[in-house]
Amino acid sequence: MTRTTNGTVVHLAVYDTLADWETGYTTAFLAQNGYTVRTVGPEREPVTTMGGMRVQPDLALAELRPEDSALLVLPGAALWDTGDDLAPFARTARAFLDARVPVAAICGATAGLAREGLLDDRAHTSAVSFYLAATGYGGGARYVDADAVTDGGLITAGPTEPVAFAREVFGLLGVYGPKKLDAWYRLFHGSDASAYEVLEGEGEDEGE
Repeated sequence: MTRTTNGTVVHLAVYDTLADWETGYTTAFLAQNGYTVRTVGPEREPVTTMGGMRVQPDLALAELRPEDSALLVLPGAALWDTGDDLAPFARTARAFLDARVPVAAICGATAGLAREGLLDDRAHTSAVSFYLAATGYGGGARYVDADAVTDGGLITAGPTEPVAFAREVFGLLGVYGPKKLDAWYRLFHGSDASAYEVLEGEGEDEGE
């Protein structure tokens, strides 16, 4: 994928019932590596996450343009499965992908993208295959039983895989080279203490 975008700004969608735990690794380590994370709500009114935190969006969805972003992150939320309130975010994901700007969706957001038809022609994953099958989408044959999947500029993951989700984001954006990316994942997914030295080591990583 060729990016013709603002390479330092990542947009995180925020909405009521957002699953707090799903994007924390992603946003925290992007912010530590030179990215600015901006929140995008349905409007500029505060939203309340599943954990009860109130978030004041930086901008409204209608103000978001793909060319102003390096990535759109779509967390899960109960609202993805209770109506069409979040369908505009799925339509925005289509606009991003059409503009060759990547999108990362986790948990319920994958169902929203399935309904939008964005998973029909891309390898993808989610919580379980039958969760997406219930949307009636046409991409069942492309479902992969994996912790996280990247295909065609789109990252997908299930709700129990926030670390793998972050790994895919970092790999796609080139945040870490291969060795450090592997070390980051081993440290935060498997508590492999030996990975810390690699991650914090001086010198260039292969591929950096």
